Order: sequence, then structure tokens, then C-alpha cells
Amino acid sequence: MSETAVKTGHPKGLWVLFGTEMWERFNFYGMRAILTLFLVNSLMMKEEDASLIYGGFLGLCYLTPMLGGFISDRFFGNRNCILLGGLMMAVGQFLLFFSASVFGSNIGLANILMWSALGIIIFGNGFFKPNISSMVGSLYPKQEKSKLDTAFTIFYMGINLGAFLGQLICPIVGDVKDANGIRDIHAFKWGFLAASTAMLIGTAVFYFLKNKYVVTPEGRPLGGLPKHNVSDDYEEGESQKAVFSQKALIGAVISFFVLGAIFHYVVDQNWIYTVIYSSGITLAGLIVSDSSLTKVERDRIFVIYIVAFFIIFFWAAFEQAGSSLTFIADNQTDRNFFGYNMPPSMVQIFNGLFVVAFAVPFSMLWDYLRSKGREPISPVKQAVGLALIALSYFIIAYNVKDLGNSGLLAIKWLILLYLIQTAAELCLSPIGLSLVGKLSPKRFSSLLYGVFFLSNASGYALAGTLGSILPATGDKFVKAQELGIDLQAVLDRKVTLTPEQTQLLADNQISDHNPVFAGFEIHNLFEFFMVFVILTGLAAVILMALTPKLKKMMHGVR
Repeated sequence: MSETAVKTGHPKGLWVLFGTEMWERFNFYGMRAILTLFLVNSLMMKEEDASLIYGGFLGLCYLTPMLGGFISDRFFGNRNCILLGGLMMAVGQFLLFFSASVFGSNIGLANILMWSALGIIIFGNGFFKPNISSMVGSLYPKQEKSKLDTAFTIFYMGINLGAFLGQLICPIVGDVKDANGIRDIHAFKWGFLAASTAMLIGTAVFYFLKNKYVVTPEGRPLGGLPKHNVSDDYEEGESQKAVFSQKALIGAVISFFVLGAIFHYVVDQNWIYTVIYSSGITLAGLIVSDSSLTKVERDRIFVIYIVAFFIIFFWAAFEQAGSSLTFIADNQTDRNFFGYNMPPSMVQIFNGLFVVAFAVPFSMLWDYLRSKGREPISPVKQAVGLALIALSYFIIAYNVKDLGNSGLLAIKWLILLYLIQTAAELCLSPIGLSLVGKLSPKRFSSLLYGVFFLSNASGYALAGTLGSILPATGDKFVKAQELGIDLQAVLDRKVTLTPEQTQLLADNQISDHNPVFAGFEIHNLFEFFMVFVILTGLAAVILMALTPKLKKMMHGVR
């Protein structure tokens, strides 16, 4: 590709990766939209347990990119890992289809298929995710790296166009209720089948177009086997191979187990969350132990780590969409949208819709500010994103304050929440991907994307923990009343349940106590949402305060 072509537009390979990622996100977000409802309504799990499984699943989906990045950098290359990951995710969705087909006659087999499916999707995502993101940055020559914020915003629009389509189609075919509001629990399978089909389409798009369009500015195929990489891909004087001492590798293994013991036995995290948190810290430490790193490289890597830490709190709040916010949409929201009663799993669709609408305007905004010399550095954009998500939860907290046990939240407030969170996401997520591309040494490109996605993994794990503290919503009080139990009096500890009543509540997936977080009892939805306001608001303030120091550590990269 000529230098003139690069300067006047984006390479065609960006649109191939855009399309591949779009179909993959259709697959992932479509499944995500209906997963917790399937677990609760078909596999008869408690909402608390479904939220923990949801958080653990998403967390592991962003832990395995560490493994996928390593295997790609050392053995298979980006292309082969993308194809392998895509096929694995399609198979996983097929298994969910079969799980949703047999649960009525064999609940044990349905659970086995569900766990197997989630495991395969987790590893498939690990092969797919870091490698396709890494290839976006490689499409541009060194002198055009300033375009990466715009390129990743366009790429992010592909992600969310796929998310929009998945969150539209999978709920339409998979989350079906009749005129009386009774859910067809056998319809979930069609949503999973649609997700699997989308993944097969995305894999085919990449397979047939990769050789023609996914190439370097000089026309060489991108993402081949590691041995085919050439020195021209590296900056002058940059090391082409990581150098880890035996002592550093042994120390990393020991650190992993020590951290695991602390997270599990001291912090009381389950084993999945323990692995996620311990892996992130261990890998981050191992990379900076590379003896070939220069001071500039090490400083820039530490900027990635610091920003990644704050991103944890963003995703912990943002990823309530598939758990607590879906349960609230299902149980305590008036979902009438211009005469159409939306399926609860479809309410998430507004996030994808708004990203598709605003991704290009945000991209144009960054380009305009850059042309005027007023573009904020990446950490400032991300601090703004955290502040916006805090604002979104403050607004929703205010509007649920007086709902009580039977009031319904107007759907317009959830739409407004997703609108503000979309603006937050566009300030933070694509900018974070771009930041990794600009600051990473070439030899650590895929692996540092894996580390960055570990911050997502940790955020999703925290999202599962926070989602599990959702207090009882309106439907729980109605069910309890039908059983002859005053649930509010039980939660206020004004009455003592008999063993039979306790079992009756448990059989109907109703908790007999308020959830507790950080030593504080969560009594209502207002207190639940204020947890997110405090966490993300503090993160925004602290990150903004750190930006002058981070700017120096970036050594000229904006």
C-alpha cells in the first residue's frame, strides 16, 4: 500500500478486521444478553449464583487472551489463532443450543453441556481477542501511528454494530414471552443458534479476505507464523526478543501461588476470581522483569498498567448490563417502548445502538481537537469516561429511590443510563486499545494486549461480585406474598421464619437476608447503585490527578 493511500484514508484491512470482529461480537453479545436469564429460568439457578457465573465467565474470557497472546507470539501467529478461536466459539454456542434443547428432559446433561460450552467459548475468545486487536495497530506505518485513536474508534464501531445486532436478534428469537407475560423457556436455544451462525460467518469473512487486504503498508501479509516476522517491523534499536531469566520465571510461578492464597483465603474470593486476579498481577510483573527493556519502554509499560488498573472499576460498573440491570429490566421496569413491550434482555441494545451512532462523531472530535493542538492525552479521556459512568449511576439511583417494592422504573431511565455509559465507553475503551498499540514494545504486542484484557477480566470478576449484591426486586416480594410470607418484614428482621418457610423461599430462589458488601448491608436499589457511583467516581478523580505524571512517563506519546 502506498504512503499516499495511507495518508488519505484507512487501509482496507481495517474494514476486514471490522467485519470479522462485528460478527464475533454478534455471537458474544447475543449470547451474553440471554445467558443469565437462561440460567435462572431454564436451569433454575438463583440470580445471585447466575451473576457470579456471569462475572466468572466474562472474567475468564478476558483472562485467556494472555494465553492466546503468548501462543500467537511464540508459535501460531495472529491469523491461525483468529481462525482457531472463531471455530471454537461457534462450537461452544452449538453446545449451548443443545443445552437449551434438553434441559426439560435431562437437567443434569443440560448443565454438563452448559459448563462445557462456556469453557470452549472462554478458550476460543482467548485465541481470538488479543490477536485481532493487535493486527489493527500493525496496519499502519510508523509515521501514521497518530491515526490509531481514530482507527480503534472505527474498529470499536464494528464491535458495537455486532453487539447491537446480537442484542436485537438473539432476544427476539430467544427471550420470548406470551401476551400474559409467561416466558417460553424453550426458546433460548434459538438465540444460541443465531449466535453460533454469526460466529461462523465472521470466521469465513476473515479466512477468505485476509490474504488480499490484511497486509502491512508495504504489502506483506500480517499475522503469519512468528518466524516470518521481519526486522523492518521493529523500531530502530528495538529488541526483537524478550529476555526472561530463570530466576524471573521461578519468581513469577511463586508469586502466582502466593497471590492466589491471599485472594482465596484472606480476601475470600472463589477460585475462578482468584486465578483472574493473581494471573494479572503475576504477568504484569513478569513482563517488566525482561532485562532487554529500556527505561522508556518500562515507563510506557507502567502507564499501561496504571490505566489498566482504573479500567477495572469501569468494567465492573459497565458490565452490570448482562446481570443486575437485566434482572431489574425483567422484574421492576415498565418496558413499554412506543407501544412495544421489549424483552428484558433486549434493553441492553441501546448501548450498541448508541455506539454505532456516536463512534464516528467521537472519532471526528478527536481528529478536530488534534488538528487544533487541544486533544487530551489518553488517560484524561479515560478519567472522563469513569466520571460519566459515575454520573449515569447517580441518575438511576435517584430515580429508583422512591420505587418501593412494587413501583416500576420507566424504561427511559435505563435508556438514558446506556446513553451516558456509551459516551463513557467511547472515551475509555477504544482509547485504551489504542494506548496499548502506541506504548507497547513490538515484541510484547499481543502479550500486552493480553495484559490489558486482564484488566477487563478483573473488572468482569468484580462485576460478578457486585451484581450478586443486588437486593430483592419487586417480583421477589410478589412471589413471597403468594407463599404467605411478608418478605419485607423478613429482611427487616421483624419476623423469624420457620424452617419450612426458609426452605420455601429457597425453593423459589428468594433470599431471606439483604446482601452485604464491604461490611455494609444493601437494603434497596438506591444503595446498590450508589456503590457504583462511589467506586467509579473515586477512580475518575484519582486517575485525573495522576495524568501529569503519566504524561511524562509516556515520553512524547499522546
